[in-house]
Amino acid sequence: MWISDGWNDYELIDCGRGEKLERWGKHLLVRPDPQAIWDTPRRHPGWKRHDARYARSSTGGGAWEKKELPERWTVDYRGLTFNIKPMNFKHTGLFPEQAANWDWAQEQIRSAGRPINVLNLFAYTGGATVACAAAGASVCHVDAAKGMVSWARENARSSGLEDAPIRWIIDDCGKFVEREIRRGRKYDAIIMDPPSYGRGPSGEIWKLEENLWPFVELVSGVLSDHPLFVIINSYTTGLAPSVLTYIMESIFSRRYGGHTDSQELGLPVRESGLALPCGASGRWLADR
Repeated sequence: MWISDGWNDYELIDCGRGEKLERWGKHLLVRPDPQAIWDTPRRHPGWKRHDARYARSSTGGGAWEKKELPERWTVDYRGLTFNIKPMNFKHTGLFPEQAANWDWAQEQIRSAGRPINVLNLFAYTGGATVACAAAGASVCHVDAAKGMVSWARENARSSGLEDAPIRWIIDDCGKFVEREIRRGRKYDAIIMDPPSYGRGPSGEIWKLEENLWPFVELVSGVLSDHPLFVIINSYTTGLAPSVLTYIMESIFSRRYGGHTDSQELGLPVRESGLALPCGASGRWLADR
């Protein structure tokens, strides 16, 4: 398991009974987490003294129960600054477990010894975009949601990267990649966070189990002749990390060589000393 243990402004304090207690900067939040199925004692006072809790509704969805909580605030990670805004579907705009991938991607970019051009697909609020740009890469950030791209630009500005070479694209990721192939544009590294389920702008249905393989095959068409790495994340479908290894070895290693490593991502839990699993991630890296 790849553990994101480099945080100061974020902490997973405790988890259990389908919820997790987190510290985001100075604020304590309680949010649902379907992985935390254990019934362990809730000894930490934050379970009762939290600033906000996201409560599920019996009819579906849910809402924040806020005590004292600003509409937004920032957290820092190793020189990167992210804007946190609790949303009406439990998210805060950041997945802290992804810090393990940010660190890895930055290491590869800095040690490449050449300019690196990164394509970040389903890029959300730009955690990976900001991390790669801070490491010196040029980045193309693509997401279909205008609000998420605006949020990502805020994160870049907050991190002092408003003038970094980042292209901000609001588009369907598949259609964008198809156009990039026709244009002949290439990228040295690709990061993707595809959803488990979604609908495209024309009502197309996306199911990760059915669409991931053809999508990764499509995306391989924009890799440069000397690619550096590919990262694929899978959150909620229950795909084993070895599935990502099989896909990436079949598509990337057979064409370019290199090797793949796939693991669960995890966050350390302060109260137990254990780790909460937060989905799977696969990394393909070229030989050097």
